[in-house]
Amino acid sequence: MTSLSDRLLDVSGLSKSYLEGASERLVLSDVSFSVRRGELVVLLGRSGSGKSTLLNLISGMDVPTSGSVRFGDTDLTRMSDTDRTLFRRHALGIIFQSFNLIPTLTVRENILLPLELAGKKNGRTDEQALAVLQDVGLADRADTFPDRLSGGEQQRVAIARALAHDPLLVLADEPTGNLDFRTAATVMDILESLVHNRSRTMLIATHDRDIISLADRVFSLQGGLLTEVSAAEAAQDR
Repeated sequence: MTSLSDRLLDVSGLSKSYLEGASERLVLSDVSFSVRRGELVVLLGRSGSGKSTLLNLISGMDVPTSGSVRFGDTDLTRMSDTDRTLFRRHALGIIFQSFNLIPTLTVRENILLPLELAGKKNGRTDEQALAVLQDVGLADRADTFPDRLSGGEQQRVAIARALAHDPLLVLADEPTGNLDFRTAATVMDILESLVHNRSRTMLIATHDRDIISLADRVFSLQGGLLTEVSAAEAAQDR
C-alpha cells in the first residue's frame, strides 16, 4: 500500500466540460488517480480523448469544472491564476510535442529561461544548464540555435529545458509525436533513464503504445473516463 508521503500528485473527481453553442461537451468525467515519487506513468488515449486537457488541468493552465489537483498540501484548483503560474514555474517541467523552443535564443539560453522565470538564476546557473545538456547528450551544442538541430535534438533540448529547474513533476504531451521511430526510441530511452536513474517523476500522455514497456504504470483515457490497465492489456488494445 502506498503511503501519503510517497504520493506526489493526487487527482480527485476531476471533470471538465465546455460549452459548444447551446450544448455542453463533457471531456473528462470524475477522473481520479495518483502519481508516486520516482514513477514514470503513461496516459494512453487516442487523439481527442482528453489527454491534453488533463495535462492542462494538472499543470494549472486550465481549471476543472469540478474536482481537485493536489501536490501534497497544495491544491491548484483553489489558487488564483497568478499563483498557479508561479507554482508551475517552480514545480513543473513541461515537454511539448512541437518542442516550443525560442528560435532567437541559443540552446543554452533556452534552458536558462525557465530558471530565470522561476527566480532560480544564480552563479551556478550556467553549470546547471550544461549539466542537463550533458544528461541528454548535447553539451557540445550549447551555443547552437534550434534551427541548426534535427527534430530529435530539438526534443532533447526541450527535455533538458523541462528539467533545468529541478521540477517536482515533468509532464510530457506526445513527446515523440513529431519524430520518426528510431529517433523516438532514442528520446524515450533518455526519458526512461532520467526517471529511473536520476530520481525524476514523469507523466507522459501519448497514443504511442511502444512507450508502454517503459512505464511503471499505465492509464487509459477513453470517453472521458480514466482506468488503470496492465501493460499487457494496453499493448493488446490496438
